[in-house]
Amino acid sequence: MVDERFARLLGQAAMDVWGDMPRDIQEALFETAMKDHAGDREALARLLHDRHPRTAHPAKPN
Repeated sequence: MVDERFARLLGQAAMDVWGDMPRDIQEALFETAMKDHAGDREALARLLHDRHPRTAHPAKPN
């Protein structure tokens, strides 16, 4: 299906530029991607941090 092909292309592009994105955009994309996929949350976070170490942000203030 064409939608799936474009979704893969866009997903790969997002992963490629992840470290250049502002934190709020990273968080919005991550949370959207993990909707209904909670079991994959830690694995995706680890993958992104391994590919883009500078995304290891300090904890958000409460």
